[in-house]
Formats: sequence, structure tokens, C-alpha cells
Amino acid sequence: MYKIPANTLFMGKNLVYVPECHSTNTLGSELCQRSATAEGATIITDNQTMGRGQRGNSWHSDPYKNLTFSLVLKPSFLKPIDQFNLTVAISLALRDFLTHRIPGEVKIKWPNDILVNDKKLCGILIENTLSGDTIQCSVVGIGLNVNQDSFSMESASSMKVVAGHDFNLSDELSLLFEFLERRYLQLRSGKLTDLRNDYLSSLYGKGEERRFLVGTSEIIGVIEGFNQQGKLLLATGGGTKSYDLKEIRFIG
Repeated sequence: MYKIPANTLFMGKNLVYVPECHSTNTLGSELCQRSATAEGATIITDNQTMGRGQRGNSWHSDPYKNLTFSLVLKPSFLKPIDQFNLTVAISLALRDFLTHRIPGEVKIKWPNDILVNDKKLCGILIENTLSGDTIQCSVVGIGLNVNQDSFSMESASSMKVVAGHDFNLSDELSLLFEFLERRYLQLRSGKLTDLRNDYLSSLYGKGEERRFLVGTSEIIGVIEGFNQQGKLLLATGGGTKSYDLKEIRFIG
């Protein structure tokens, strides 16, 4: 059983455990509809059967080996045009946590995949509910590979594979809540320049020539950064262009 974190103000204080579910984000969205739901409420499961990822992809996680959970946040201080800043804060929290817990180079692959030694350990899916010119509620789904040691994809890894030993899931979750709250409070206090600079310095492939798929065409470009809306800024022979998630795919 997962324990309530001792060292946070609100993150994870309302912890709802379900042994199995299709998607914690779906359950988190239901919590979002209830005005009484406190910020930081968390749905966690040991067996997520239909986890969702970016681009409509699925997120597969072996039962009882990993952390699969969703946070309910209420970032009404963010305007919809600035919602990528929440992605920045959450991605950095996972980077901070993994840097603290395991060896290896931790990078953020735009927009929010967390890589260690070029392999993916964590996926993030943020679904926002907008009300007028504010974000009413955000469901932050996190899938973190902790003790899994075999994968269907060569590009995946886990904390156990990198560190060479098992981890206690409840202890790791409690510590992760601390890192998540720290970055979220930084976001809430308006320290956007610090957050965006930290994200940029952690961006996988920044300043390097890489191959991308745009539509059906392969291009070579250099990642320069990202704009206010979170679009990727890519320099090619034709100048610098911005791309959203649906327009471009990283292929090497």
C-alpha cells in the first residue's frame, strides 16, 4: 500500500489507490469534475490496462513493478497560451528526481519524455480543462518505469536497469511528490524564466543535427529551443521554423 507523503504541503495528501483500472487519467478527469477535490489529489494503480500517451499512443507498464498515477492540479494562475509551462515544470520535476536517485545522464525529449542514457524511463500526459481564459483543472498522468526489467521496445529502460537494484515503490512515490511540489510551487510563484532555462539546458538533442519526420518527409535540423506555446524551434537550411507535436516526429 502507498503511504501519504510526509514532506509535502498538498501534493499526494489525498491519495486514492485502485488495484486496477483502464487509465488513471480517466479517473483523474472524473475527480476534476468535483469542486470538492483538493489540489494535489492523486489516483494511483498497480495495474493500468489502457494507459494513454502522447499522439494517441498507449503506455504499457508491467503490473506491480512501476509507478502509474495521475495528479489533479488547479493551475488557474496560468492562461491557456502559457499552458506549456506546466509541462516544463512537471518534466523538470521528473528530471530532478531521477538525477537524484539513479546514475546516468537525464534528459527531456521534447515535449515531455524523460530519457536516461538515451532510453525512455518516463512518459507524461497532461490533459487540461479550460474555462474562459484560465486553466480550470489539469490531470497530470505519469508513468515511471521503476522495477521493470524487460521491455517490448529496445528504446525503453527503468530505474532498476540503470541502477542495478530494486526500489521500494511507496518510498519512491513519496520522494517524487516532493520534487513535483517543489517545481509546481516554482511555477505558481511565477519563476518562468528559471523554469524555461532549466528545461532548455536539459533538452535532448539541443544544438545537435538530428533527423525528423515532417509529414512524410525526412528532414535534418538543429533543435534551438521552444517558443511560448511550447512549439519546437528547429533550424534547417530554410531558416528556423516552429512545429507542434502533431507536425513533427523525432527519428534519430
